[in-house]
Amino acid sequence: MAAQLVDEHRLPSPAAPGGPPPPRPTRLTALPEVRWAALAALAFALAFPLDLAGAPAWTWGPLYAVCYAAGGWEPGHAGLVALRARTLDVDLLMVVAALGAASIGQFLDGGLLIVIFATSGALEALATRRTADSVRGLLDLAPATALRLTADGTEQRVGVAELRVGDTVVVRPGERLPADGTVVEGASDVDQATITGEPLPVAKRPGDEAFAGTLNGTGALRVRVDRDPGDFVIARIVAMVEEASETKAPTQLFIEKVEQRYSVGVVVATLALFAVPLALGAEFTETLLRAMTFMIVASPCAVVLATMPPLLSAIANAGRHGVLVKSAVVMERLGEVDQVALDKTGTLTEGAPRVAAVRVLGREAPGGGAADTSVAAARDTALALAAAAEQPSEHPLARAVVDAARERGLTLEPAREFASAPGSGVRAVVAGREVRVGSPAATLGERARAAAVTEDAPAVTEAAPEVAEAWRVVDEEEGAGRTAVVVLVAGRPVAVLAVEDRTRAGAADAVAALRELTGAEPALLTGDNGRAAARLGAQTGIGDVRADLLPQDKVAAVRAWQEAGRKVLVVGDGVNDAPALAAAHSGIAMGRAGSDLALETADAVVVRDELGTVPAVVALSRRARRVVRQNLVIASVCIGTLVAWDLIGHLPLPLGVAGHEGSTVLVGLNGLRLLRGAAWRRAAA
Repeated sequence: MAAQLVDEHRLPSPAAPGGPPPPRPTRLTALPEVRWAALAALAFALAFPLDLAGAPAWTWGPLYAVCYAAGGWEPGHAGLVALRARTLDVDLLMVVAALGAASIGQFLDGGLLIVIFATSGALEALATRRTADSVRGLLDLAPATALRLTADGTEQRVGVAELRVGDTVVVRPGERLPADGTVVEGASDVDQATITGEPLPVAKRPGDEAFAGTLNGTGALRVRVDRDPGDFVIARIVAMVEEASETKAPTQLFIEKVEQRYSVGVVVATLALFAVPLALGAEFTETLLRAMTFMIVASPCAVVLATMPPLLSAIANAGRHGVLVKSAVVMERLGEVDQVALDKTGTLTEGAPRVAAVRVLGREAPGGGAADTSVAAARDTALALAAAAEQPSEHPLARAVVDAARERGLTLEPAREFASAPGSGVRAVVAGREVRVGSPAATLGERARAAAVTEDAPAVTEAAPEVAEAWRVVDEEEGAGRTAVVVLVAGRPVAVLAVEDRTRAGAADAVAALRELTGAEPALLTGDNGRAAARLGAQTGIGDVRADLLPQDKVAAVRAWQEAGRKVLVVGDGVNDAPALAAAHSGIAMGRAGSDLALETADAVVVRDELGTVPAVVALSRRARRVVRQNLVIASVCIGTLVAWDLIGHLPLPLGVAGHEGSTVLVGLNGLRLLRGAAWRRAAA
């Protein structure tokens, strides 16, 4: 019964295009387990008074038969299938015990066992479906169809699954948006609390991002589809939680490994408990009842059910609040972390930096023009070349450069031979010239910086005047807390771009919460310059600031902690964070600003980019682990007490059945407490 919980009740798939959304919540009568249990209970309720009243056997016998068949056929069939695969299922032990009771005339006891067993299975099925319903409810937010604008300007109603990147959809007032995309025409206020958590409607204008499932206000919008339907935020939540439900935590895998040997041991002990006293002259009926009672109360149903319901409930609860935990393994591991390392851009900051200044270097314009070329034109030329080279990159700083060029209406030439080096920058050929855009250390060199500062003539290279000027500008911008990006054209520095980013709201509170949870000082690992990193560290309360790191340096820091016995959680968003995310004990990626590589590498994803959910999901994981331990204690105590009672004293079969199944139901319901909103609120607090 418990061992099949995850496999038999998988989370539902999205509705077919154009079809109605799946119902929510599932009705009791929709579950076959509930219907069979109800039939078994009804038949038992009719047979029980007739049996007690001493009515003829033909009045209550068929009713007991219906009870046995309705409540026992499904677990019995599952047990036989498992037996053919050389696996002993605890379900089969329960059915055998009930049939054994009936074989010696204890029809009432066997029927009671069947009813309690079937009712327990129905409650488990209902509890598991509740977990599925809590996630499936997200699908109800997304419409099944969309109004697509065709090439000739007409509107066509199509299934959401038929939408493709580049399509334009029409969203009328009061409708839910059918796709993730960018507003291209119209203006409205959109309620997107279900996706971003923002309490008030957000004004949407052309160029703004919009999400499937959010509710349009009073204006009409035209939205360009930017993602395939399978990549919509809502679809990703459902798919990742469904995938997580099919994994098993290490504790569960260990329990299932032990379960097989334990179940075989129970069968052997039951046979010995029956055969040995019988050989010594004990009474047959009493000996058989004692052996069957032992087999029932010693069965590990509650132990098997102790692990997965709490972890799956925690996964579903986190998914509802914008954190996609990819597996039960991850949910269990998150609670073990005792050291946290955070990235800067896109993690502690909003990840939407902007170019605050373009500072041109030297007397020659970057396009090769005369010295009297206006400064404004030189800035535009430098920015256009940098943006053209950065256009294929996913890095937030690259997007900031491209956005700045587009805001100025600059034409971007196509880039050829594009290459990206995480932590260093990009290189491309634009209009026949090699353009490099990257960090000062990677583009200018630290030796040249020393020459610029000390004016050490022997260290000056052929390009030293421009390099020295570039380093002076870099020092000025970094001193102001900005990030400096250097632009090289044909190997010569032509401009420094000053980029700034805003600290995320609640970043300091999240850092403080992580410090309290782990008992260790969180660390800031960034490829940005030391002064900008130190400034952010002071704003967020991080004392351990490590700047100017390449991806391999972040990995080295993570491994150093792990060699010291720490279990490290890395929180990041970019391509350069992916190696550290992979090397860490656990990794969490910021979903909206995160690169595809970071999202794939991370163990969990924060869909709404709310940094405060990181300590919340860690706290929820720790609570889930506590509930697992509680369940294991409850199950072990109940089994031990009932087994001792049966062996030392006389445990009536009905009482043994009630105690065994009651502990199983109690363990399942205890795990489902983590589905409640209050569980997340306590974790977030």
